Parts: sequence; structure tokens; C-alpha cells
Amino acid sequence: MNVSSTSDIEITLWRTWALTVTHEACEYTEQKFNAEKTGGDPVIPSPNLDTDLVMACDRLVDRLIKAYKNPIQMPIDIARYSKLISPKDTGHNEEREEKLLQRCPPGHEGTKLVEIPATILDVSGAIIAWYLPDALTDATQKEIWAASDLLAPMLEESIKVDGNWRTNQRWFKPSSEDDVLTPGCINVSPAWFQQGHENQLDPQVSASLKGALSEKILKAIARPAAIATAALRVMHPEQYWAGLRAFGSLGEKAQSKELPKMSETLQYWASVFNSLSVISNRQTPNHRDHLSIPECFDILTSVGNYSNARMNVGGAGWEDGWPVAGKD
Repeated sequence: MNVSSTSDIEITLWRTWALTVTHEACEYTEQKFNAEKTGGDPVIPSPNLDTDLVMACDRLVDRLIKAYKNPIQMPIDIARYSKLISPKDTGHNEEREEKLLQRCPPGHEGTKLVEIPATILDVSGAIIAWYLPDALTDATQKEIWAASDLLAPMLEESIKVDGNWRTNQRWFKPSSEDDVLTPGCINVSPAWFQQGHENQLDPQVSASLKGALSEKILKAIARPAAIATAALRVMHPEQYWAGLRAFGSLGEKAQSKELPKMSETLQYWASVFNSLSVISNRQTPNHRDHLSIPECFDILTSVGNYSNARMNVGGAGWEDGWPVAGKD
């Protein structure tokens, strides 16, 4: 399958890849978003998209439109703020964070609470975050839960007595008879450089996808992955096309270097993001992820039966519920 971006760069994807279906869902989502934004003609989805996926895209577009029409501008200069941050600024040092706020203040007192779909803009008018509550259909949420069940053994093994906060047991809610999901934190990726092995020649499939259940896991997360990617297509088209090109290159590399496990995994991978972190029943302390690129978006999604959940973005002085997409 050949697809072309707005810059006319040809990208080759295998027709059997799940990512080809994702791409068609993204085309439909972007066209429907633009049509509703401008009052254009109705958009007909591709016959290759099943009913549940079309309904999921429609729900997403509804939330994207509501967020787009509700811009909230903050006085913060996000470009200046990004330049002030060094790798030493982990977000854990309260004194250092206070100094950063003094040098680049959010421009208002206290914390601004966002509870309805919105876009967060910085002082230049650039969108630095999209907040999309209730963006996932019930069917999509059930698929995420089903995938979490498949990952339960790995999630359970991931929790450590000591180590960094991401897997330290003190941050997880202990399991009980009432818990449906297993606490834990794992990474899922078709091709990445393992921590501590950044200098190896070729990326590898993550350990979480090397077991007997890998195909089932990938199929279970296919629709949620497609929805997250469709959101990115609207929020940041350049990042979307860059991801698509990267996977086209990965497919060629896996074939030319005879990497059968990677080729097999890429066939079922449905996202333009190369990795997925699954976090279950964990409280997250204030932190800053230096592996994220300031000019790009991460997608954060939350599923579960709970109320009064909050995500605090201390540097920008605002907080909201979940899910949210934003620049770190």
C-alpha cells in the first residue's frame, strides 16, 4: 500500500499490516473533523473500517471539535520554558521546580482546573495540549480492559520492592478481591532500544511481545491504538506522517536484515507511536520525561471505574481529568 503525505513523500506499507487500517481510520477522522469545523459535506468512511471503529472515530471527532472550539490561553511561554529545562530537572526537586516557575511563571495564581473538552494554548497561541474527556466508546474501553487481562502476569512481575518510582511498589494500589486489574507497569514495543543498550545496532521487539500471547495482545490493542493515532493525525499531522514513514522504514529493515519476530510484530502493530506504556493502579508522582520531544505530543489515556481523578501539570499551572494529550 502506498500513501502520500502533504509533502508528497511516498510511504510504503504492507497491505496486511494493521497500520493500513489505522491509516484509513485516520483519513476518515481528519476529513470528518475538517468537514465539521468548516461546515463541509458529510464524509463517508472507507468500507474497510468496521462499525465499531467508525463509531469510535465519530466519538473522537465530536470531542476534538468541542476541544477546538474551547481554547484556553495561558500566559506561559512554552518555548522559553523548554529551553530552561535541563536533564537534571526530573520534576522531583521542589526547590528547583519553584525556581523554574519564578523564571517562567504560568501567569495566574493557583491551579487552573479544566473539566470539559478544551485546547490549552501558550502565550504565542500554539496548542500545547488537548483535553478530551469521554473520548473513548464503551467498546474501545472494554478492549483496553481485555488487553490488560492478557498482560496481567507481566504487570504483576513488573512491581519491585525497590528501584525507581515507575515500578516501585509504594506507588501502586495493592491488589484485593475487588480489583479487576492487576497493578503494574510495563512497556510494549515492536522495535526499540532496550534501556542500557542504546548502542546496539538494531532495535528489538520488547520482552512483553516475545511470548506466546503476543499476537492476541496486539490484536486486543489494535482499535485503541488506531483511535490514539487518529487523534494525533488531527492534533499534529507532521508527527503523524513522521511516524508513518518510520514504520515504513522499519518494515523494510526487518525484511532486509531477516528479523522475523519484528516483521511478525509489525504486521499487527496499529499505532504510529513505537512504544506503549501500560500503567495499572499506580499513583504517579510529579516528574518530567526527558525522552519526550518538546515539539511533539504524547497521548495519555485513562480507563477505569473511579471518580475525582486529576492530572496536575505543575509547570503550566493547570490540572484536568483524563484522557489528555499534551507536550511535556
